[in-house]
Amino acid sequence: MISIGGLKGFWIVALLTLGSANLGETEMNALNEPDIPFPPACPTPDNVGAVCSLGLGRPRYPDSFFQGSGASHFRRRGQAINRLEYWYSLCCSGQVAQDQILCCTQQAWKQALSQFCVEEFGTMTLAYECCQDKGDARWTCFNSELPNPNYSPIPGYSAPQVPEEPGFPFNPHFC
Repeated sequence: MISIGGLKGFWIVALLTLGSANLGETEMNALNEPDIPFPPACPTPDNVGAVCSLGLGRPRYPDSFFQGSGASHFRRRGQAINRLEYWYSLCCSGQVAQDQILCCTQQAWKQALSQFCVEEFGTMTLAYECCQDKGDARWTCFNSELPNPNYSPIPGYSAPQVPEEPGFPFNPHFC
């Protein structure tokens, strides 16, 4: 015979276990916010090889990653990462001369983060802190306190397909 108290305890443990399980694609941090390593590092001679060769091992953020509403600033970060990774793939695809890949990825980085800032200022909330800066100060801010400066992949991760991101016109004359 099972007592009501024992059954009640079983359900409490079961609900707590399910409540802490990762049942979807969304990973949460300690503050119960989506975990999006942001900002991305500026491509350099030291990390551009990883930018190009390890792209499918870095996270993408499809709409299904985000739970419900109230996370629009995280959605904008995820969209900026998706856009940047797509543009990196264009730079690394062989359509850009080998000696211009670094320049292309740096242009993609700046344009993706510039577009992110435009989207940040288009809301009624406080914009991301680096977006408040202008010129080189903005890029210095974005390129500090980086969560993944070497563009390391996540072991065993394979990036899902995300929509194409038009709007990146690489200009080799700015190299």
